[in-house]
Amino acid sequence: MAENEPALTRIRALPSWLLNRASARGRRLVGEALAREGMRMPHHAVLSAVADLGPVAQAQLGRTTGFDPKDMVGILNDLQAAELITRAPDPTDRRKNAISLTSEGHRLLARLAILGEEANERLLAALSPAEREQFLSLLTRVAEERD
Repeated sequence: MAENEPALTRIRALPSWLLNRASARGRRLVGEALAREGMRMPHHAVLSAVADLGPVAQAQLGRTTGFDPKDMVGILNDLQAAELITRAPDPTDRRKNAISLTSEGHRLLARLAILGEEANERLLAALSPAEREQFLSLLTRVAEERD
């Protein structure tokens, strides 16, 4: 904190404020890491989902990742242009497209996993291994809580 900045004691004590700050730092670190491979976070999310689910129908991929259908089309167009995914008629329903990773898509995901691990290591560097385990456990509980 700079010398001339107010202390903001009340707001900095709020869990929601702290989570937002940690989240912003995490997004920045991961975003910078992905950019080293020319990738953006939505593209990485879709590639990861295809790796987990594929071959997967485009509509299911959109529902699973939560991207708006128009945004999903743009992301898939970018990934296909980069030869990271293929779109082919779904063998079970020819009206649908099935999305699969290409060999290059698999190779890129492996490189991105290493970069992501490095970024998350930087994010949690202030914590000991035991603190990291506890932090992730508590954060998981908070994130999965239903209102």
